[in-house]
Amino acid sequence: MAVDACAAAVCCGLEIPGFRIQDGLRLGCWFGCFQTGMALIGGLAGSELNEHVQVLGAVVAFGLLLYLGGIQLFSSFRPESCQEIPSLERRKIAALALATSLDALAVGVSLAYLAVGLLPAVLIIGLVTLVLTLLSAMIGRQGGQRFHRCASACGGVILMLIGTKILVEALW
Repeated sequence: MAVDACAAAVCCGLEIPGFRIQDGLRLGCWFGCFQTGMALIGGLAGSELNEHVQVLGAVVAFGLLLYLGGIQLFSSFRPESCQEIPSLERRKIAALALATSLDALAVGVSLAYLAVGLLPAVLIIGLVTLVLTLLSAMIGRQGGQRFHRCASACGGVILMLIGTKILVEALW
């Protein structure tokens, strides 16, 4: 479940110059909390949301990731003098966390049918997402320090591809 969050975290690490471990931890906390919250909401809502969540969530995630990836991609082609220094704004982190956690809502619905405790399951989902996101962001940081402009463009394309993958999987 954390694969989309990890890919988005790698993109953040690639794009942000001077990305620090504190930034990775902040991303991990946001992504982990969103994954936990969405899985919990899905588990509590049960089967009532199952069909609607998958398609609507995929469309929302696609739109958010296409928008954020497009901004990142196009900003990488601006001349250095015109570029703003990318930063981890709360709005951007929240949008990425929301877009990458919508599938957790559907997983939460599935948890309602399994013989597992909902709270331990969603806490494990959140913790695993936090750790993997932190590690992914730090991996992205290594590439971003060496190849910032190219890495930023690649990161934008990756976000757009993740959004497309989410939409395609939900529709088929």
